[in-house]
Amino acid sequence: MYTHNGEDVFVIDGHIHLWDAREENIIHEGGEQFIQCFHDYHTGFTPEEEQWDMDTYRNYGAERMVEDLFRDGYVDMGIFQPTYLTDFYDEGFNTTGQNAELAEEYPERFVLNGSFDPRDGDEGIAHLERLKDDYDIQGVKLYTAEWRGDSKGWRLDSDEAFRFLDKCVELGIENIHAHKGPTIRPLNRDAFDVGDVDDAASSFPELNFIVEHIGFPRVDDFCHIATQETNVYGGLAVAAPFAQSRPRKFAEMMGELLFWVGEDNILFGSDYAIWEPDWLIPAVMDAELTQDERAEYGVELSPEVKRKFMGENAARLYDIDIEAKKEQFKDDAISREFDLGDTYEEASAD
Repeated sequence: MYTHNGEDVFVIDGHIHLWDAREENIIHEGGEQFIQCFHDYHTGFTPEEEQWDMDTYRNYGAERMVEDLFRDGYVDMGIFQPTYLTDFYDEGFNTTGQNAELAEEYPERFVLNGSFDPRDGDEGIAHLERLKDDYDIQGVKLYTAEWRGDSKGWRLDSDEAFRFLDKCVELGIENIHAHKGPTIRPLNRDAFDVGDVDDAASSFPELNFIVEHIGFPRVDDFCHIATQETNVYGGLAVAAPFAQSRPRKFAEMMGELLFWVGEDNILFGSDYAIWEPDWLIPAVMDAELTQDERAEYGVELSPEVKRKFMGENAARLYDIDIEAKKEQFKDDAISREFDLGDTYEEASAD
């Protein structure tokens, strides 16, 4: 748990990965380009003393992930967002099944999400049903720019995608996380455009559409969609590192988000392991708007607002009782392993 100015902040990292980009897992040159692009983002925003070498970055493993998130990184819970990329990686880059092994070891700490691809048709529907049956998933991560054979992407507002969204409604999978951010080599920029979110969100008001990476660099487009569709949320993964390296840009983005989207519809994400929460969370929590920015946007990054997007909003979407979790974490496996129990004892006493 993170303590900011003497107050405890329950952190739900809404965007984490456990990937395998070892060379022996790569079956297409796109797989190598993809992980190299991730590493470029890593080194471009990470403080020099925190940067990883490429070998570590390819396959850091479950043990390091647990330490980086929960021992060193102030995270209380993490939401797995899978990225299959099975055309690039033999065993997949980051699948629900792979994530499940760690989530089942620490079920109180991880939320396990699934995925779907409408190009998979009937087989994809059956796969989605199995994910619900096997893991009782509450959400899916969608990668509309993923390559599949000759296809280099799909749209969230297509008839094929609507069939899968209908199935999500039927199964009670309410949280639809769509990657809508910077392009990643060799994927196509236009396939990450936020334009297809609008019709999907208005057509499925029962679902929550979390636009991961706030549509960056199309933040204005995202904001104007989200202000009309109250079931659209912004995930701060990719935006959050700007708090460290480009604080004025981060303040601008947060001002726009709070003005248009609102403090209840923003979710923190580190995008681990592109970036680590040990430096990222303090940078975000220390961020402020200037007096001129507060006057222009009519908002501020108050402690109450930060508590909402750092954990409370995600808790609402995923039915997480934060106070009950604090009690549980006093003596769970993570707390025993890393001697964190006193932290939650004190937080519960407060």
